[in-house]
Amino acid sequence: MRGFDEDLLMIPGPTFVPDSTLRAMSRQMINHRGKKFGEMLTECTENLKKVFRTKNDLFILTCSGTGAMEAAISNIIEDGDKVLCPVYGKFSERFKLIVEAFGGKPIELSVEWGDIPQPELIEEALDREKNVKAVTITQNETSTGVRVPLEDISKIVKRHNALLVVDTISSMGGDYVPVDDLKIDLCVSGSQKCFSLPPGLAFISVSEEAWEVIRSTKRRAFYFSLPAYLESYKKNPPEQPYTPALTFYYALQNSLRLLLEEGLDNVISRHRKVAQATREAIKALELELFPKREENCSVTVTAVRIPNGVSDKDLREHMQKEYGILISGGQSKLKGKIFRIGHMGCVTDKEILTTIYALEQSLKKLGQSVEIGAGLEAAIKVFK
Repeated sequence: MRGFDEDLLMIPGPTFVPDSTLRAMSRQMINHRGKKFGEMLTECTENLKKVFRTKNDLFILTCSGTGAMEAAISNIIEDGDKVLCPVYGKFSERFKLIVEAFGGKPIELSVEWGDIPQPELIEEALDREKNVKAVTITQNETSTGVRVPLEDISKIVKRHNALLVVDTISSMGGDYVPVDDLKIDLCVSGSQKCFSLPPGLAFISVSEEAWEVIRSTKRRAFYFSLPAYLESYKKNPPEQPYTPALTFYYALQNSLRLLLEEGLDNVISRHRKVAQATREAIKALELELFPKREENCSVTVTAVRIPNGVSDKDLREHMQKEYGILISGGQSKLKGKIFRIGHMGCVTDKEILTTIYALEQSLKKLGQSVEIGAGLEAAIKVFK
């Protein structure tokens, strides 16, 4: 999968792209208003619905995941509309900024980074603030390495007649996020994470309740107008309202086939196992996981506090220079305080064990008192 002179990407995206998907992208262009594209669009959309576990409308956007976040907000918000935005990391904060950009009134619910928004706090905020139109949640906050359980939050949001808008950009396809069972109204995701695709595509599902709000809202969206996508998908053959990135659709078609061939439950089980192995290795090396509670740790990225006496920059540079392995540092207020190991997409035990070996050796070289082999042994036990 990885070329001899390429670094091993163990960051929270983009992830490595399988060779068969790269080859699919080399196909010649076709008419994006023709039958062949319509058939491919239909296949990709129906297979994405299987991954999302939804019967709702679902659309493919040519943009990054942030574009899908903007699509979700811009189609439901008018000036002054209240949106409850729990902020517990860089990407949950992004929802708040998008609401502001489109004239909404974000009600920020500040949560300590490394923690998750508790359902009771969301309920208190919804009781206090009347006429909240939507609640935004980043289900997997890669900046802090936490995962937010949605079951109780969904019930609370529905009781208050608000829309539930969820960012699954870094978890859909690697974690269990059943959109319909969780009653998610607008669910967004992106291509370059668990789907093992290049950056450039995003996905959004839309519930019937969301459509009711969209149709009654004076929207500011043009390129991201969801009604425009709905009308284009209804054409014969189905098409996109604007020119799609054709090569990315070739890649998406292959990626979804690979996911379904492996089996969605098997894919999720694999992600959970590599995440557990990573955490066990970190603990065996006597390093500290950044999330406040391990049960809230992400299954696609592990965030770890930088040990005293080591700089984030030195650790990452040593791992890349000596072992060809890229891990990520902290973002925003966590810059220099944590490092992050991404384990999403087509990652297996091979990549995890290689990364743990490099981490052990690098920490030792940088003066840390670590037991060489302890992390590897702990990880191997999980994979047995």
